[in-house]
Formats: sequence, structure tokens, C-alpha cells
Amino acid sequence: MKRREFLNRTSLLIGSGFLVPRSLGSSGRVTGEEMESSVRVPDLVVASGSPRDATRRALERFGGLKRFIRPGHVVVVKPNAGFDSPPEWGATTHPEILAGVLEACFDAGARRVIVADHTTRPAERCFQRTGIANAVAAFPKAKLLSLDDPQAYTELEVPAGRALRKVRIPLLLLKADAWINVPTAKSHSATGVSLGLKNLMGLVYDRHAFHQDFDLHQGIADLATILRPHLTVLDAVKILKTGGPVGPGDVASRDTVVVGVDPVAVDAYGIGLSTWNHETLRPEQVGHIRMASEHGLGILELEAIKIVDLT
Repeated sequence: MKRREFLNRTSLLIGSGFLVPRSLGSSGRVTGEEMESSVRVPDLVVASGSPRDATRRALERFGGLKRFIRPGHVVVVKPNAGFDSPPEWGATTHPEILAGVLEACFDAGARRVIVADHTTRPAERCFQRTGIANAVAAFPKAKLLSLDDPQAYTELEVPAGRALRKVRIPLLLLKADAWINVPTAKSHSATGVSLGLKNLMGLVYDRHAFHQDFDLHQGIADLATILRPHLTVLDAVKILKTGGPVGPGDVASRDTVVVGVDPVAVDAYGIGLSTWNHETLRPEQVGHIRMASEHGLGILELEAIKIVDLT
């Protein structure tokens, strides 16, 4: 799908009332000026080095978070903190990548940043062992929140869903001015790989349905039609090549971060950073990435987009 077609489809999705960030224009719609600005900046920025510095440089080259965050905004950041795995395993978002994102949010004027995930193990243990609790604690205006309370969710219909028709997602996403997806790059026993699109499942209350009631890949792609982050910041500091999603396994130290608005393009680029369970994969071979592209959610062909490599 070419850039113009992608932008046209994005405008149609926004106009159809899909869940999109409210800070894109005063009415929650993308303005012509903002759409033009989004064309001028790169589609993806890739940076390497120390995790926090690489995050800072990538975000700056991408135009900075002031593109999405206004002074006084409340921002939600969704890392992968689902397991009680240490950062060295690569199974969860590196705390220094998260710290870099939080720093950029507050530099852009955010009044408050809520770091939230629905963990698969006891939340306090996951937050502590991953290093995420300490990363958040360094920012007085940031809050770490477990999404394990069923009262924190509301049910939404998925109008474009082919398998997923309804889903319960956190109320805080509806109230936030902006939100950022900060996944880690790792292998996965059920989907082959877990990157940005797969990380959205941490915003779903009942994940069992995805594994039991319908095709998992289609469910993830359907979910992405209503969960549309402003930005995806892919952590590829420690890539868990095997043994995912929990680890331990074979880990490659890449010290890399990938930043982009297009969730399909971010995942398509991430696929090429490693082998996954000893296999070399192309983006179209991963069902949920291909299906998200078929939904019109992004560009699968990397040759069709502008990538700035700061590595």
C-alpha cells in the first residue's frame, strides 16, 4: 500500500469514530496541517547506543513528542511488563527505554504520565523484577498502574473486526490525551514474534478469548483497528530470539530502538532485526502483521517508506 492510500485510509478510519488519540487536533481529528507535517518527517527512525540516549535521539529526529503532546496533557505509556523477567532476558521493555520515553513526555509538557500494563503474573513482582518500578519512580509526576481490576475496563465494539467483535479495554485510554506503545522485540511461542501489535493484548482484560475462541493473529489485527497509539517505540536493546514470550532464551544485544507512528511499519522493520526461534521471517509471514496491513492500518513494504537510520 502506497503512502497516499495509507493516509487516505487513516483519515477514513478516524472519521468513522475509531478510538484515536484526542490530541490530534482540537476536535480529536487530524487537521490538514498536522497531516502535512506527518508527511514531512520520516516514517521510521532507528537509533542505537545506550538505551536512554538512543531513545532521545530517535524521538528528536522523529520530530519530538510535542507533535503529539501539549502542555497539561495526561499521557498513557504501555510497556511490556507482563512477566516477572529481568531486563537481561529481553522479555520485557528495558527500563532505560521507558525512562527515555517518560523524560520526553515531560519535556513536551505532559502534566502526568501513567505507565500501565495488565500483567500475567502478580503485578508488583513484575514491575519490580523488570526494573520498570524503579524507572517510573524516578519521575515524581509519573504513576505506575496495574490493569488487573475488571472495574477499570469498558466494553467496546470492534466495527471492522473479522474475528473480534467486542473487547474490554481500559477506561484510562478513553480519558487520556495521548498514549504511546513501548513494546520489546522478542520471540513468541504462539505468534512467532511479539512486537508492537502483539503488545496491544496487554490492554485487554480477557485475553483467553484470543487464544481459545478465534484465530489469535486475526484477533490481534482486529484489536489494532480500535487501539491506535500516537507512537510506537520498539525496544530492541536485548532481543529474545528464542524462549519467548517469558524467557530465558537466546538473547542478542542490539542496543537499538525503532520509532514510528505506523504500527505495521514498525513491526515490519522489527522482524528484520533478528531470527525468531531459529527462523528468518518476512513481515508478510507473520499473520497478525499481514492482517493489520490488510485492515489498512499501515504499510508492510519498507521500500515504500522513508527510514532514517541513526545507528
